Amino acid sequence: MVTLTLDDNQVLDLVRQLPDEQRSWLFRQLLQFEWPAWAELSSYAAAQAGKVAASRGLHWETMSENEREALVDILLHESD
Repeated sequence: MVTLTLDDNQVLDLVRQLPDEQRSWLFRQLLQFEWPAWAELSSYAAAQAGKVAASRGLHWETMSENEREALVDILLHESD
């Protein structure tokens, strides 16, 4: 069996090369390992975001990151 040794910067460079969806998955996995309560809060927030998006005729799961950010920006500035 071959063992590959990487320093922290090399690992970070590899992670940065992942597509956004895989990088997000990896981040969630690491957070669940370290902070289970955060994972629960994140799941709750995602469900709430989905409800808000649906109330506006949108589907959170199929929205791009830019579309999600734009929706959040609109929501944050609605009451101004």
